[in-house]
Amino acid sequence: MDRNLINLALVVGILFVITACVCRSDRDQKPASPTPEKSASSSTPAEKEKPNTGKEKIKDEGDFVVDHVDVENPKYADIDREVREEKLLEKAADQLNKALILPHDITLRTKDCGEINAFYDSNDPTVTVCYELMEHFYQVFRSSGLSDDRAYEKMFDAVRFVFLHEIGHALIDTYKLPVTGNEEDAADRASAYINLEELGEDGVNAVFAAADAFAIESKRRTNGRQDLADEHLLKEQRFYNSLCMIYGSNSAKYENIVIKGYLPKERAVRCENEYQRTSDSWRNLLQPWRKD
Repeated sequence: MDRNLINLALVVGILFVITACVCRSDRDQKPASPTPEKSASSSTPAEKEKPNTGKEKIKDEGDFVVDHVDVENPKYADIDREVREEKLLEKAADQLNKALILPHDITLRTKDCGEINAFYDSNDPTVTVCYELMEHFYQVFRSSGLSDDRAYEKMFDAVRFVFLHEIGHALIDTYKLPVTGNEEDAADRASAYINLEELGEDGVNAVFAAADAFAIESKRRTNGRQDLADEHLLKEQRFYNSLCMIYGSNSAKYENIVIKGYLPKERAVRCENEYQRTSDSWRNLLQPWRKD
């Protein structure tokens, strides 16, 4: 269990360098808040619902805050205690507050949820990562034949990707950012952008781990009507999109992704442009909300 706690500290520690993002995960089943109607004569408060253009001065009226919930499942007690004693979420919230302007509070939370999940809840703006999700990723990687130690490493890398996916949803909702395509895909790309641009090799490992998890999970199930109708992309698509983002971020460094046949050449030729557009889009959308 000591190793688990150290790994968890590393996962939550990545929040210290995040400069923007919040989202609803692919396992999110929390309903979104309905958008209130605005009258034609709406005044200043209603203006905050509009995407910021960078021309008007934005008031910082919120903070990232932490909410500790009592753990219910005893097997997660040690991890929960470590999070509290090391004040990992508090330190993360402090760094986020130094980086971003918020129109209202957003709560950060880790807990046992009674289900495999991670989600952004817009009704009570909260980003939650469940301990069950961590356990799920561990089992996924163990099922592929990885050793116990390696499965733990990959698990926490994958959790980092999912957490930033949730951060992506939260920022889309909080900042009323325009999304002209699938929001779940946008959240995936937000996570990839932050991981690859801000977190160095740790971030690259996170995107690779997510891709591996998508690939393993895709082989364990047959896509049915429910999967095809879901708002999330299929696991196979998320696998290729993740590899495309990595390759596009540095095609020379990650050329083996194509050489070894993991990413088809027909897709790879477009990945540099895809990645550049993703980076430019998120950088421009978040710029008005950065304190620096």
